[in-house]
Amino acid sequence: MGMRGVLFYAFLAVFIDPCRGTLMNCEEVRKVFQMKEIGPVKSIPETPRTGSDLQVCLSKNLTCCTKKMEERYQVAARRDIQNLLQMSSSSLKFLISRNVAAFQETVDSLVHQAENHTHAVLLQTYRDLASPAAAPIGEFFTDVALFVLGSELSLEEASHRFFNALFPLVYERLVEPGLSRLSLPYAECVRAACRDLAPYGGAPSRLAAHISRASLPGRVFLQALHLGVEVINTTDHIQLSRECRRGLLRMSYCPHCQGLTASKPCMGYCLNVVRGCLASLAEVDAHWREFVRSLEMLSTRMHGAQDLEQVLLGVHELVRDAVAHAQMNAPRLSAQVHRVCGHPSRQPEQVSSVQHGGASQDSLPLKGMVRDAEDTLSNRRKEFISSLRLHRAFYGGLADQLCVSELASGDGLACWNGADVGKSYTLRVVGNGIKAQAENPEVKVKEADPVISQVIDKLKHVNQLLQGKSIPKLGTLDQIETGSGDGYSGECDDEDGCWGSGNGAAKRRRIVTI
Repeated sequence: MGMRGVLFYAFLAVFIDPCRGTLMNCEEVRKVFQMKEIGPVKSIPETPRTGSDLQVCLSKNLTCCTKKMEERYQVAARRDIQNLLQMSSSSLKFLISRNVAAFQETVDSLVHQAENHTHAVLLQTYRDLASPAAAPIGEFFTDVALFVLGSELSLEEASHRFFNALFPLVYERLVEPGLSRLSLPYAECVRAACRDLAPYGGAPSRLAAHISRASLPGRVFLQALHLGVEVINTTDHIQLSRECRRGLLRMSYCPHCQGLTASKPCMGYCLNVVRGCLASLAEVDAHWREFVRSLEMLSTRMHGAQDLEQVLLGVHELVRDAVAHAQMNAPRLSAQVHRVCGHPSRQPEQVSSVQHGGASQDSLPLKGMVRDAEDTLSNRRKEFISSLRLHRAFYGGLADQLCVSELASGDGLACWNGADVGKSYTLRVVGNGIKAQAENPEVKVKEADPVISQVIDKLKHVNQLLQGKSIPKLGTLDQIETGSGDGYSGECDDEDGCWGSGNGAAKRRRIVTI
């Protein structure tokens, strides 16, 4: 027996009559009751009593517990286990939450860099166009950022709105340049005619399709992380059954009634109680493991046409080419605009020096924000997945972790077996999960917690989404509409991507709502 065991039995000798085996006073019980803020100490008797009114902490010996104390102890036992659950999951929840914020920050930085690149290219190629185009460009990239981070706006409409707003500027400066600006009514007519005239060819739809296809995996990835936090929050606050609460009371605080305030449960006893209480959480294990694998699989597919960083930093090229396409077709566009809007109506008071000298080299950024070469979406995902992989068995080993690290007595130390201290726990120790609890001698488990079953259903469906499979609506998870049919072949083409977008017409997409 180690020194701790010797000290423990010396402690017992002070408060327990060695001849009668009964508790002599309740002073130590009172101290611990007050120190742990379990309840008012006035409910604690001065001297031991028979405890005939107790329901769980039954004993042949005298006891310091009353029925009120037993109720308080049960509340404390439930509070203790929930605090331990939250402590155990805190690092995992922080990992996910921190990376959600980091991904959003990286996307914001990336979109701002893409916006600056577009400004810079227009300034270099079409100097007169750059300054007045700043507002439409800014509005478009604001929409892009919202879409990438999960908004349900139509990127197709945002792209057409951007190019429509750009067309009066392109017409005024490149298609039919003049000494003064177009009048506001004429410019509005030109803008309204843009969609029918198709001055940019298929560029607006192509741009929306490229960004949509590259954004969709990231949107699903981000929504999956939000679900991961929801799963942890739900399991942190699991509703404990009556059987479980009584089992925790018997394990943690019934020895206090006998003055054994320093005792801890035997390991086997602790495992039976906690595995019974957390049986539903053990059922989450397989689906959580698949969740981590599915996030990793999706991350590896986010390259080429599905590499958001590559696509966004290439937007400026598509915009430049679209403007060039309109300039090359200037005679046709000029004639078509004349038929729709009449001959150009200009503002004579605006002179050419204002028109063509307004954009200085210093008025617009010539390059994007300086970003750390390591601070990319791809690198952030890799680092996150590497860290998350360490937590893939979190739910499978949760009960064991709590007993080993917090609740149970160490090897060689005197432990509480549910009835006494000093004797080993001899009953069968059951495994994890609902089925294994059929033989649990400490906690009877009838069925899975319905709230945890709902969490498992959400994990099943988000795993299908992460794997690129389309699914029917169920609960709070909606089917992703990719605009390329309902089925998924299971094969991924690097050129077209694994998430659809079909013929390039990017239909309105609905991301999973959690």
